[in-house]
Amino acid sequence: MTTKERAKLITERLDSEYTTELTCYLNHDNAWQLLIATILSAQCTDARVNIVTAELFKKYATLEALAAADIKELEEDIRTTGFFHNKARNIKACAGELIERHGGEVPSDIESLTALSGVGRKTANVIQSVVFNKAAMAVDTHVFRVSHRIGLVPKSCTTPLAVEKQLMKHIPEEIVPKAHHWLILHGRYVCIARKPKCEECGLNGICAESRKTKVQ
Repeated sequence: MTTKERAKLITERLDSEYTTELTCYLNHDNAWQLLIATILSAQCTDARVNIVTAELFKKYATLEALAAADIKELEEDIRTTGFFHNKARNIKACAGELIERHGGEVPSDIESLTALSGVGRKTANVIQSVVFNKAAMAVDTHVFRVSHRIGLVPKSCTTPLAVEKQLMKHIPEEIVPKAHHWLILHGRYVCIARKPKCEECGLNGICAESRKTKVQ
């Protein structure tokens, strides 16, 4: 079985497994809030970010307010998300850049997004996928782990970018935004890091086969 054939089977199974509405776990009311929340989510759980942003977006209701924030005060506001010195500096700068370069709008192209302070490829892909419904695969820890375990990517794919390219190669563009959510959900609730629930997994047969078959 080729990787493309396996990808077709896997995405069909995941589609049937996760039939509820697919939504982003980071709470937000608009594109810039999602961008800031995603920056904050680095090395932090979505649940913790949602607790922090519930107050953060009340206090800084506009990009202008965030860009004008006192840096020390902002650090305290986001302290519990970790790496708060860098994150505070980046989100304050990012807010200003959105105003100055893009008229307060979040851009949709990867080049403009990754040129913003604190925005790497994963964050940019989240925005492209969630906000603009583009075929962009954000590779977080769940996507990275699950795609290796079920045989969608070979062991030689050791970086998020390598995994992203492999997944984009084998998953049809039109379902990439949904496939991204499927892989995250599967990683959160079934193919968990320490003790995957293989007996409950709808991919059990396919996954077992992928471990025996060389990824092409």
